Amino acid sequence: MNRALPLIVVTLALLALATLFLVAGPAMQIRTIDAPEGLEPYTQAQLNGRAEYISQGCVYCHSQQPRSPEQAPDGLRGWGRPSTPADYVYDQPHLLGTMRTGPDLLNVGARLPSQAWHLTHLYQPRAIVPQSIMPAYPYLFEAKVQAAEDDVVVPVPARYRPEGKFIVARQAALDLVDYLLSLDRTYPAERVDLRDNGFAAKEES
Repeated sequence: MNRALPLIVVTLALLALATLFLVAGPAMQIRTIDAPEGLEPYTQAQLNGRAEYISQGCVYCHSQQPRSPEQAPDGLRGWGRPSTPADYVYDQPHLLGTMRTGPDLLNVGARLPSQAWHLTHLYQPRAIVPQSIMPAYPYLFEAKVQAAEDDVVVPVPARYRPEGKFIVARQAALDLVDYLLSLDRTYPAERVDLRDNGFAAKEES
C-alpha cells in the first residue's frame, strides 16, 4: 500500500505532463493563428455541404493537404502550394484525410470552378472521367419528366440518365458543391517553420 501511492502520483504527473505538451500546448499555438487575407468564413450553405461531405465519407478517399515538394510532387499535379495551418482556421473538424484514392481537394474550387461539372461528376463520375472508380451519388438528385423553373438541371449525358427525364440536383447536392467550390487556398500564405520553437512565419508566394 505504501508503494501504491507514489506510483499513482507519478502516473498522474506523467499524464498531466503529456497532456500539457501534446494537447494544451499545440492547442494554444493553433488558436493564435489568424485567418489570412483571402480566406472567408464558410457560409451556412457551405457548412451544410461540409457536413454532407463528411456524411458521404469523402474524407476516406480524398485528402485536403497539398504537401511540400520534398514530400510529394503535389505542385506538379496542379494541387497548389503546400498547405499551412492558417488554411484551416475555419475548419472544425479538420478534414486532412489520410488516403488519396482520389486527388487532393483543398484547391478543387480553384481548379474546377464549375458548378455544372461537379454536379455531373457527383451524379455519375464516369460521365466525365471514364476510368474513375469514384462511386456515383444518384440519391442526391431527382429524375423528373419536367423540370420546374427554379430547378437546377444537371447536364448529364443522355446515356447516363433515364430516357426522357431531366436530372435535378437536390439541396444536399447543391450544398455539397457549394462547399467544394469554396475550397480555394490559392492566396499567398505564410508558412510556419515547425523547427523553430517560436513558430516564426516565412513568406511564401
